[in-house]
Amino acid sequence: MYRPTSLLYKWIQENNALVQKLKRVESSHSLSRDQNQNHLRWCSLEFDKLLSKVQGVPPLADDTHLELSVAYNTCLCFTAQSRFTDSVLILSQSIQRVLQTTDEAPQSVASDLPAFWKKVLKSVRNTTLNNFVLNLLCSQWLIWLATCKLKAVQEFEEDLYSLTKTLCAGAENDMGCKKVEKFLYTPLLVMEPRRLAELLQIWTSVAQGAERLAEGQNLEALSGLQKASSLPAPRILLAYIHHLCGCCFVQMNCPQMALQCYKKALETDYSCVCALYQSVLIYRQLGNTQAEIQALCLLYSTLMLPPPVVPPLADAQLLSPSLLLHSQSFDTLHFVPSALSVLHTLALKCVLHNRLAEGVDHYLDLLATLQSEDQQPRSPQQINSKVPDYPRLPELYLEAGAALLMACRPADCMALCNEVINTTLELLPQRLVLEDPEKRSHGEDNDDNGEDKAAVLFWTGTAYLLQGHCYSQLKDWKQAVTHYTRCINLLVKVCVKTKGSQPQVPGPGVVVKPGTHVCVLQRLKGLSLVGRGVSFTLTDHLQEALRDLQLSLHAFPECVVAGLWCGEVLWKLGRRREAAACWEKTWSYSTQSTVDDLPLYLQEPQLGSLLDSTEIRKRIQELGPTRST
Repeated sequence: MYRPTSLLYKWIQENNALVQKLKRVESSHSLSRDQNQNHLRWCSLEFDKLLSKVQGVPPLADDTHLELSVAYNTCLCFTAQSRFTDSVLILSQSIQRVLQTTDEAPQSVASDLPAFWKKVLKSVRNTTLNNFVLNLLCSQWLIWLATCKLKAVQEFEEDLYSLTKTLCAGAENDMGCKKVEKFLYTPLLVMEPRRLAELLQIWTSVAQGAERLAEGQNLEALSGLQKASSLPAPRILLAYIHHLCGCCFVQMNCPQMALQCYKKALETDYSCVCALYQSVLIYRQLGNTQAEIQALCLLYSTLMLPPPVVPPLADAQLLSPSLLLHSQSFDTLHFVPSALSVLHTLALKCVLHNRLAEGVDHYLDLLATLQSEDQQPRSPQQINSKVPDYPRLPELYLEAGAALLMACRPADCMALCNEVINTTLELLPQRLVLEDPEKRSHGEDNDDNGEDKAAVLFWTGTAYLLQGHCYSQLKDWKQAVTHYTRCINLLVKVCVKTKGSQPQVPGPGVVVKPGTHVCVLQRLKGLSLVGRGVSFTLTDHLQEALRDLQLSLHAFPECVVAGLWCGEVLWKLGRRREAAACWEKTWSYSTQSTVDDLPLYLQEPQLGSLLDSTEIRKRIQELGPTRST
């Protein structure tokens, strides 16, 4: 039996003590993430010091197993901290010393690492160092995956997969060693190479599947992933495999099969929320809004759950999936929006699809969460702070206000609008010129300051518009006219500059694109004018009402409410043929313009319900056929 010298025995005990200490910390759930990372850094430093001691003596074949074991431990600890350059350096130095013990001339680590490793394995194939070198090859495999060098893995794939079988056979042969002797004279490892090789095989399949999906090789990706699903793996990795299979079926236009895969992923590990988010997207694509809302509810609840106490890879806590699976392709397929973004989408969907009470509650929860101590405090004063995946705070206030108005809670809506007005009023520009959208699209830079000024003006105008709607709902027509007028007075400060012309008020000759400031301007003008026109109508100011309603139709021709009320005013003025023609033209529009991608506060007001469509049709019938003009 091998008996080390006293110095080597001391180093073996030092290595084993570090391994045991590291594993005790890994198995403890009482330490925070930062404490675990600090302990890992300390262990890495101690392993590196020990390796320097061991490499301070000439390499001997009988003692090199200690050096290679310490190198393996140090390399894994460095890789777990993303210190890949240090890990590669340790591998290079260790392999050079191995070659010295086999009387092979030291070889430079060329750029072709797979070829270099094949030469090294050939030189130690029939020696006692073979298994220890294979352990280092596992470390190299780990580094390739962590640095997204899948091409190197693919070139060496056959040798790497045979590595797993060799290490498993070696582990079975070691079972005959006495436990006490093994502890005394065998250097311990921070992670069993056999287990590491099995995990690396799974990780490689997942990473390759994501890359093949990104390249459009759907069938190849699906085949490789399905083979990988039969291998022993932690739950989270199996969940990733099911999720990627679902992504394959999505690209193959098989949504139902994809949904089944996403369901398997969630059943395997509920923390695989990317599968739940992809289910949301499929339901949206299929037009199943109620299923989409249910999935959004579940997604938000899952995102708000605390992280699991036990790490996902309980038998390999040193290495996390995020360390090895972070390529651009993988991250794209596993993207999940923030919890607040999901809550915002859920609130908007509920309001737009006949679940108003739920939508209002979600909006209020969203605003409360943004203002709570758990989040960074935000207020409407931070109007220039852009949130990555949901609207800026003033827009959220306005959306919530619009939802409250639709739920017949005008007082709450006005309170939110006052918050926006009070914090934007002093920032309003005296005059604003909007550039032609087509001119900007040909390479001209956007002025961020101008964009912010336009946003401030439109937020304030929208707040006045919603307050006008609130007073209309309360049938306080005088206050409604006042607030609609405030909105209009703000909007007349805005001019549109087209190519080769002076700034002008937008009209039929201006190209308006959805989502541009010009589109928002015209819609705000149309809605504020129709609101004031209805208020004038109900206070018997018919000439003023007709003027505003016709201007509204000029700015926003497809506005159903404006068309119906314009016909009503014409009827009251005795211009009945014109009224009938106006009503019929309005009814020719397919539907009232309620669009999912349109801000909630720019939807048409609920003023059309004040008119009785049955009565209007009866009037037209009694009048007789209208002559076309």
